[in-house]
Order: sequence, then structure tokens, then C-alpha cells
Amino acid sequence: MTVVALGLNYRSAPPSVLGDVALAADVIPKALVEILDSPFINEAVVLSTCNRIEVYVDAERFHEGYQAVRDALSLVSGVGVDDFVEHLYVHYHDEAVQHLFEVAAGLDSVVLGEHEILGQVRLAFESARAGGATGPVLNALFQHALSTGKRVRSDTSIGEHTASLSHAAVELVLERTPSLHGQRVVLVGAGEVGSSVATALVKVAADTDAVLDLIIVNRTPEKALALAHELGGRPGSIDQLARLVAEADVVVSATASGVALIGVEHLGDGPTLLLDLAMPGDIDPAVGEDPRASLLDLSSLQTLANRGIERRQAEVPAVRVVIADGLDRYRNAVRAREVEPLLGSLHRWADGVRSVELDRYRNRLGQLDVTQLEAVEALTRAVVAKLLHAPSAELRTAAGTPRGDRLAEVTRELFGFS
Repeated sequence: MTVVALGLNYRSAPPSVLGDVALAADVIPKALVEILDSPFINEAVVLSTCNRIEVYVDAERFHEGYQAVRDALSLVSGVGVDDFVEHLYVHYHDEAVQHLFEVAAGLDSVVLGEHEILGQVRLAFESARAGGATGPVLNALFQHALSTGKRVRSDTSIGEHTASLSHAAVELVLERTPSLHGQRVVLVGAGEVGSSVATALVKVAADTDAVLDLIIVNRTPEKALALAHELGGRPGSIDQLARLVAEADVVVSATASGVALIGVEHLGDGPTLLLDLAMPGDIDPAVGEDPRASLLDLSSLQTLANRGIERRQAEVPAVRVVIADGLDRYRNAVRAREVEPLLGSLHRWADGVRSVELDRYRNRLGQLDVTQLEAVEALTRAVVAKLLHAPSAELRTAAGTPRGDRLAEVTRELFGFS
């Protein structure tokens, strides 16, 4: 087993590169097919969010596995290898395992401790598993990482206060618009970030008995219609964007267009609050200099998140304790799984010897009744179990270490196991 994690995130790559390489949900199955087409890769999971694109694989060999994933990302995203390879980070074996645990725990997120990443990791894993892309190695890894991420949120306070980009965006809106009642909010982009912001806004409005006029605009009208129906808003046409922005009290833009969609010419009489959550930005920075508008971008979001960062940072040691315990549980499970076939062979061999010897002495035991014969059977089984207990425990304890590999090899050699 060689677990390799390879990817780009908000720290390793500029937004333009990250946005180009990131994969939409409907493209990920194709990426998995391309990755698993390599003879050096047995299993794979692709995690793609607005802040990272990561691939986890069980590879036969590290270098060949790395090359296969890198080339598959290039093929599926349409971005040349030379355009993103310098931004790639790679984790191998124990480092890859720990990286996934830290991602699931929220330690590797833009906003420390944000909770959305755990659901994103779960979705990535479940999608890969449903598509037949995972097996015993990644199933065990992701199940333990998800379990540990859940414990982090229940056993520590790392997720308190502003917990995600969408929640931070809503807090920024509420700071400048204390009541959502009667506010016309135009959401541009019905993707992951946009949907999260809209959901959070609707929840706040419901909790405060506010009547919110939510209009959702998306380049794919069907997505805007579906989200509007789900949240009780109404869809808007991208062709009407100029009018909708001019009439809005609040505009939240979070598309993957890669170009500015909203400029000064779209502003109405104001005042209008605009949040630009896209990478690269959807809103021309010149809008922020216009007296009719107040423009907030991702840096503003980070400023808000930093207000609670000290309290969250204080929870990091507690989070690491939970992660360490989760890693121990995972490694113990892996060791047990790796050594169990050998232990099964050892116990079957010993029981075979026991059975043969009992058969040899069967005639001498003919005077025993059924109850006595059962006692002899139980006694011999107990002796075998007692004799094998110490070596079995030692093999389990040392499994996964160089010493464990040596003990396993000696055991196979001594008893003739292939």
C-alpha cells in the first residue's frame, strides 16, 4: 500500500491556476476513469472545492502514481502540465494520511475550523466509492478521517464563531444590513459557494421573521430555477443582470466566469452592498470607489474570519490530540488488516496439526464417552490458542513497521506460507 496525495490549494497556487485546474462535479467521474487507467494505481478519490483540487490514490509505485495523476489532471482540465506543475504539492504514505486527517478536521482551510470541508470530503469519498473507484485501502483511510473530523467538531470548539466562507459572507452582509426584511438580494452564481450563501441568508431571514426578496442568477438557468425553488427565491436571467444589480440592495457574486461580470455601469442610485466571492473576481474593483456602492471581497472575508482566529487557534492543540488518536486508530486498523491473512494461515496450520494428532490417538481414546471427548477437543484447542497468543499479539503490534515486516517474513519462511 502506498497512499499518495497530490494537489493544488489556495496556498500553493494563484486563483487563476487553481480555478483552471479545479474540476466540476460532473467531470470528476471522467477524471477517476483516467487516473485508474494507469496500471500503477489501484484506487482513487478526487476532492475538488473552490479552494483545492486534491487526488488521493493507492499506488503501486510512487513516481509512476504521481505521473499518472498529474497527467490525468492535465487531460481532464485542459491545462498543460507545465502551467500548473510548479504549484503541485505531493504527500506520500504517512504524510498523505495525516494531510487528509487535517483537511477533514478543518486545519487546512482558508477559515480555520470551517465545517463545510468535512461534508465535501464525505461527498468526494462517497462519489468515488459509488463509482467503484475505491477499495480496502482508501475506504479505511477516508472512513477514519471522516470519523476523526466529526470528533473534532464534537469534542473541541474549533468550529465556533464564523465557520466558513459562506457564513462569513452572511455576517458581512448583516454588519451593514442589520435587518434582511424587505431587502432585495441578488445572488450571481448558483454553484457551491453561491448556494451556501443563499442557504445561510434564507436561514437568517427565517430565524428573524424577515421577508427576503432573493433573486438567483446563473449562466445555466436550470440551476438558478432549482435553487430558487428550493430556497423560496425566484430565478433571474443573466441577460437581465444589469437591471437586477441596479435594483438590488445586496449583490453576492460567486461564479467561475474568470472575468468581471459587474462594473460601475451596472450600479443604480444606491446604496448597494456588493460581495465578490469569486476567484478571480466577478466585480470590477472600480465599483468599490463609486459612492453608490460598498464592495467587499475575499480579503474582507478573511478579515472577518480573523476576528475569531485567536480563539480558534487556541483550540488547535486540542484538535491535534483528537487527530493523533484518530491516526492511531487508523494505523492499528491497517496493521490488523495487513497481518490478518498471515495470522489466519498460522492458526489454520496449527489447528490442522492438532486435528491430525487427535486422529492418530483416536483409537486410544475409544474408552472415553462423548462428554470426555469434547473436553479433550476443547483442551487441545485451548493449548493451541495459548501457544499462538504471544506470537499473534507480537505480529499485530509490530505490523506496519520494519520490524513487523521482518517478523512476518520469518513466520512465512518458518512455516512455509507463500
